[in-house]
Amino acid sequence: MLDITEAETLLPPIRKIALDAPPTVAMPSIDVDHGPRRHRTTTPGPERMTLEELTVAYSGKEAVKRVSLPIRQGEVLALIGPSGCGKTTLLRTLNRLTELTATASRSGRILLDGQDVDHLEITQLRRKVSMVFQQPNPFPMSIFDNVAYAIREQAMRRPGKKEIAPKVEDALRRAGLWDEVKDDLARPALRLSGGQQQRLCIARALAVRPEVMLMDEPCSALDPKSSAVIEELIVELKRDIAIVIVTHNLQQAHRVGDQVAFMYLGDLVEYGPTDDVFGAPRAQRTRDYVAGAFG
Repeated sequence: MLDITEAETLLPPIRKIALDAPPTVAMPSIDVDHGPRRHRTTTPGPERMTLEELTVAYSGKEAVKRVSLPIRQGEVLALIGPSGCGKTTLLRTLNRLTELTATASRSGRILLDGQDVDHLEITQLRRKVSMVFQQPNPFPMSIFDNVAYAIREQAMRRPGKKEIAPKVEDALRRAGLWDEVKDDLARPALRLSGGQQQRLCIARALAVRPEVMLMDEPCSALDPKSSAVIEELIVELKRDIAIVIVTHNLQQAHRVGDQVAFMYLGDLVEYGPTDDVFGAPRAQRTRDYVAGAFG
């Protein structure tokens, strides 16, 4: 065994670098690589929803402040911004989910195909403007019954399994899940993987043929591979419906978003095409956020 003196002689020499000036810290640039964009083959379609001076408050404190936005078929609108900036509140207001909070109040207008959403029966609104939540929430029933449930709830009379089966298959195909589950539709939905459960929830939302789909951080609980599948699905679905997605992941917003809205403390700071917001933002606060200066 070597003694301490002999061991020290075997250590590599310590190299010292002489500096004639203090080191400088490189500041972040807004020219950030947010990854490749998903393929876009659609052209913006009709304006499905319109927000006019939308304000939402909880106990009198404004969480969303006078926001005006268009939401178009054929486009994905990505809502970005730090936590607590009002993104999810805005999203949940589009199909009046914020009304479930006793202290919430709203002013301004939300139009769906030119009609004020306050003039629509609530179940009709939520059929046309469906929601996919952050955590997958399949019902404790079979894969088939999860999708069939939404269809049966909208029917005037309860349809039989044979009548409803083609609609279930269509929804599962549109959600990119059919090939993985078609041989075992009776399997409990809770036995699916996390990514499959989220696609099942998307299929359940698609089953009632919505015009707008709201997605609140749909990939935050998923692994990268499952997230990539969901992102590809989003790009495919926008051919037929308008999609609004809330995400903290700037790379994801860049990959799937056609339009981006940056919110901060309830204000809509900037809205525009994705490449403009990420590549040449007009507002300094947007520049700082997309460069990673805060979040």
